[in-house]
Amino acid sequence: MVHAPALAAHDGVEFVGVWGRNETKAADLAARHGAAAYASIDGLIADVDAIAVALPPDVQAPIALRAARAGRHLLLDKPVALAPEQAAEIAAAVAERDLASVVFFTRQFQPAVREFLDRAAATGGWVEARVDYVDTIFTPGNPFGASPWRLEKGGLWDIGPHAMAMVLRVLGPVVEVAAMVGEPDMTHVLARHGTGAISTLSLSLNVPPAAARQEAVFAGSTGIARMPSEPADQVAAFGYAVDELIGAAAGRLRPTVDVRFGAEVTAILAAAAEAARTGRAVPVGG
Repeated sequence: MVHAPALAAHDGVEFVGVWGRNETKAADLAARHGAAAYASIDGLIADVDAIAVALPPDVQAPIALRAARAGRHLLLDKPVALAPEQAAEIAAAVAERDLASVVFFTRQFQPAVREFLDRAAATGGWVEARVDYVDTIFTPGNPFGASPWRLEKGGLWDIGPHAMAMVLRVLGPVVEVAAMVGEPDMTHVLARHGTGAISTLSLSLNVPPAAARQEAVFAGSTGIARMPSEPADQVAAFGYAVDELIGAAAGRLRPTVDVRFGAEVTAILAAAAEAARTGRAVPVGG
């Protein structure tokens, strides 16, 4: 829906091929965009300079590590992995080989949202943030609701990365988290940042449609700032992510949301999952 059309349309990309766990679907997608269908992921990795991954995190992580160890640049989906150790291993492989990497936190590549986050980070003085990413996807005909990993992991791991990426960009590293989970899928995360600021995240994929909402608010010495509600053009956003990967590979820039940043998000979400399971606050990053 997003990766293939964006890659096929990008002037700076030669869309070489597609590999997928379902060979028939992979062949159909490749044919629609003038690419080759590959029988193995290793065959695809061998023929390219970079890979873009649109797979569940537990499938993505080992593929990303293999590609990085083969010297390929990475454009990954979020979360990078479900285990902090896996995400850190991928980040280390990228750093050791001086590779480019970008993690596709969609809203980070929407111009109005990026401008807002950059301005908020530069302003500083924030004492709190609240992000509500609350939606319903388990409805007939919704392709995301048919995803087994989303059903199992819920809002914390699917839309939680987007929310956490926002507060990290503005408030800085998280040092401690607490969390509580309600039925059927409502996770509340309370995060203490190194600056002393507190962020609160409400996350769900399964609320009544009338309760769905997306909002991010920061409050501090300069007042209250609300994230703009720019409609998400995911294909255009992915194109911007590709721009950053190309720029990073050429040594022209360092992406804000690279795999190191993605690994940081993974560590925080894993700590939140532990906090919800144990009922105690959990430190992040040692």
